[in-house]
Amino acid sequence: MSVNEGEPAPDFEMPASGGRTVRLADYAGKPFLLYFYPKADTPGCTKEACAFQEALPQLGHLGLDVIGVSKDPMKPIEKFAAKYNLTFPLASDETTDVTERYGCWAEKSMYGKKYMGIERTTFLIDKTGKIAKVWRKVSVPAHAAEVLKAAQALG
Repeated sequence: MSVNEGEPAPDFEMPASGGRTVRLADYAGKPFLLYFYPKADTPGCTKEACAFQEALPQLGHLGLDVIGVSKDPMKPIEKFAAKYNLTFPLASDETTDVTERYGCWAEKSMYGKKYMGIERTTFLIDKTGKIAKVWRKVSVPAHAAEVLKAAQALG
């Protein structure tokens, strides 16, 4: 299953860092970013999370919240958030239910070995709850800047 631009964002409810719970319903009437990353505290995921953390003031100025999602259990997520002072919620989707609904659970390969994992993807969801923009197979360098540009265009 895959979610495309213009479609309603699939529902979700997940535990998140800082003892929070994130739910789609909590973001009704406001735009937000939902990004899926493969694994907490790995080089690419750390760069991506820190770039979003750095962009938070500008994103916040646009009224945009950020939520990161991985299939890591809460303990490594909390350590990751604390280690890099990540203030936005990092959610745990251990069952990959939400990840699959957003079409981010995909076959990957490393050193010729195939396995299932999270495909790095970012969704910009508008205030009506529709997908405004999707970035699939994200390349981390300059990604936060691209997202900020699209968020500014959202108005």
